[in-house]
Amino acid sequence: MKKLTTSIALLLFVLSSIAQTTNYNVRWANHPADVKNYDTQRLRKEFLIDKVFAPNEINWTYTMYDRFLIGGAEPVGMPLELNSIEPLKAKTLLENRELGIINVGGEGTVTIDGKVYNLGFQEGIYIGRSTAEHPNRIVLSSKDSSRPAKFYMNSAVAHKSYPTKLVTLKDAKNIKAGSLAGSNDRVIHQLIINGVAGVQTCQLQMGITELKTGSVWNTMPAHTHLRRMETYLYFNVPGDQMICHLMGEPQETRHIWMKNEQAVIAPQWSVHCAAGTSNYTFIWGMAGENLDYGDMQVVKITDLR
Repeated sequence: MKKLTTSIALLLFVLSSIAQTTNYNVRWANHPADVKNYDTQRLRKEFLIDKVFAPNEINWTYTMYDRFLIGGAEPVGMPLELNSIEPLKAKTLLENRELGIINVGGEGTVTIDGKVYNLGFQEGIYIGRSTAEHPNRIVLSSKDSSRPAKFYMNSAVAHKSYPTKLVTLKDAKNIKAGSLAGSNDRVIHQLIINGVAGVQTCQLQMGITELKTGSVWNTMPAHTHLRRMETYLYFNVPGDQMICHLMGEPQETRHIWMKNEQAVIAPQWSVHCAAGTSNYTFIWGMAGENLDYGDMQVVKITDLR
């Protein structure tokens, strides 16, 4: 009876793997002098990731900024397996990469080479580059299909394999920043950062910033990263509210209006900050030449144009 149950479970998994959908798109790098001439439609096409989550889909955006991968997976009633995509020219997703996952939905599990990790809301996991001993077969599941997990994923090129690490908000480095008077009272949760909860990465960094009620501005003063790119995923945005994301060179800014659970790409030359019509939460992810969290070129508020 036990063998029969196992066989049925395996068959269901195989069938569900066949039924899953994996989508991807490629974004090219843009020169700041060209971006000055983009209209709203072109700006959104190049930098906005409008669909991150969809039931039983894995959605990837592969940007040429530091060859960063931005993805979302929402398993509903079936597991989803992370496989390589054609542009990577790799047998497995993490053959040359590392991966960070943060759950912004219901409870879920991340199974890596048969080992199961539980991920609650706003909990993260770092997964290192594949090796012969650990090929990193990764399967994502929700514990309750009526409240599916929503796995937000960032991946960067990796030169070395570091151990898998689960990081909760309790494990994270939690930093209070800003003030209510400045409309940016917030808490920064550093999750996938070297030295936090024993995490080691090649170049990937991820975390969560939560704005308190009454605050709308994030990341003020604004800044750029000459040696890194960055992405934001906005979530916990009420359905009737919006985010006004600012990007562009400090003296040549542009804006993109965004909805809940949409992401945006911030090139090295671009500021990345926003104001919401209510408070909200966002995930930041970075990759590039170094792991110095404080490596940035701060722009005075009064110098923005």
